[in-house]
Amino acid sequence: MTLRDVFEAVSGQPILLFLLLTAMPTGAFLVSLWSGETADEIWKWRYVYAVLVYFVCIPGIFAVTLNIYLFLFERQSIWDMNIAIQVLPILTMVGTLMLIRRKMPFTYIPGFGKLSSFLTLIAAVMGILWFIDRLHIYAITYVPFSYIVVGFVALLIIIRFAWNRIF
Repeated sequence: MTLRDVFEAVSGQPILLFLLLTAMPTGAFLVSLWSGETADEIWKWRYVYAVLVYFVCIPGIFAVTLNIYLFLFERQSIWDMNIAIQVLPILTMVGTLMLIRRKMPFTYIPGFGKLSSFLTLIAAVMGILWFIDRLHIYAITYVPFSYIVVGFVALLIIIRFAWNRIF
C-alpha cells in the first residue's frame, strides 16, 4: 500500500475524516468550558491541552509539508487540491490552536517548544531541498559522500541556531 492509496481510501470516506478532524476543536472548546476560570483550575488541564495540541498539530504539520512538497516539487495546480487531505487538517490545527491560546499561553503547554522546533527543522530542510532543486546542479565530484552529509547537518544546525537567536 502506497501513500497515494491511503489518501484515496481516506478521500473515499470524507465524512469519517471530517468527524475525526472536527473532534479536536470540539474537544478544545469543551475542555476550555470545563477547565474553569482561575489560573489554578486551568493549570490542572495543561496536559489535556498538550494532548490536544499534539493530536491536531501532527496532521496539520504533515498537511503543510505535503502542500509545500506538492506545489514546489511536483508542481501541482491549486485546482487539483484535495480539500479533505490538504486543507481540512490545516484549518483544524489553526482553529484548535486559537481556541487553546485563548485559554492558556503556549509556553505553559508541555512539549509545545518541541513542535515548533520540529516545524522549523522541516521548513529548513524543505528550503534547502527547494534551493538545491532550483540550482539544477548535476556534478560528478571527488568529495566523499560523508563530507556532504556532514555539511548538510552543519547547515541544519546553523539554521536552527540562527532561528533560535532571531525568535
